Amino acid sequence: MPEPSRWHVPVLADQAVEALVWRNDGSYVDATVGDGGHAEKICERLAGGGRLLALDRDPEALERAADRLNQYKDRVIFVRASFARLDELVENAKLGPISGILFDLGVSSRQLDEPERGFSHRLKGPIDMRMGPDTETPAATIVNEWPERELARLFRVFGEEPHAASIARSICQSRSRRPLTTTSDLVEAIGRRGTRPEKTLSRVFQALRIAVNDELASLKRVLELVPDMLERGGRLVVISYHSLEDRAVKEWIRMEARGCICPPIVPECRCGHFPRMRTITRRAVVPTSQEIAENSRSRSARMRVAERL
Repeated sequence: MPEPSRWHVPVLADQAVEALVWRNDGSYVDATVGDGGHAEKICERLAGGGRLLALDRDPEALERAADRLNQYKDRVIFVRASFARLDELVENAKLGPISGILFDLGVSSRQLDEPERGFSHRLKGPIDMRMGPDTETPAATIVNEWPERELARLFRVFGEEPHAASIARSICQSRSRRPLTTTSDLVEAIGRRGTRPEKTLSRVFQALRIAVNDELASLKRVLELVPDMLERGGRLVVISYHSLEDRAVKEWIRMEARGCICPPIVPECRCGHFPRMRTITRRAVVPTSQEIAENSRSRSARMRVAERL
């Protein structure tokens, strides 16, 4: 079993679990269990018939989480799967109405630190970026085969990168000479852009990772499933790390907290929409300065919480 100090440090752990666990005998879901940091704190609060469904696409992450949560093994169900099928997974686990669901989105510190995963532009490795073995297409296929126009759109939309067009052009020129096989090849092809080249590299790698793992589409799909799975009073807690994810969560909660969503020009309601969620955090919860000092990768985290009506 890994030493506790070597485990991934969960971000906003106390705040997330405090918001999530409102009854200790409920059924909960950690949809991105990783090393099990949040899950461990959830289990510490469970009693009676309290259960936890722990999901992850990464089999190595699930193995580490199982080690960490060994003392709670009678309460935890581990499943290797994407949360995009969360409704099926909850039904298969026979958990019934869910008391709370936690999403800790994005890539973990451990995955960033593993060169063979290809998530970091700072470490040389294959251009992979797959969260788990269920994902077929690595990022190398995208950078070596996608048309220039599609690459530019990817970097602009998923990376919010202002130099998207010139980066796509540079990548296509580089791959015409030889295929890009390592993250170092990709970094060289991107070159130094703007006044903050490290930020540019991060945005390009983020865009590729989102595309490879279908992250935003999966998030939007699973959010639509959440209200039907939560019991009344059940909590949704989402921790995101970039504006695209946070914006999607914020807009979904705002929409689900509204009644009629008909356009203003419609004289009377025809949509039949009614509020299903209540906003708990009017503004996103962010890490304290102390947490950021202890874990610099937490600095971009934003947490939002909603409750089932």
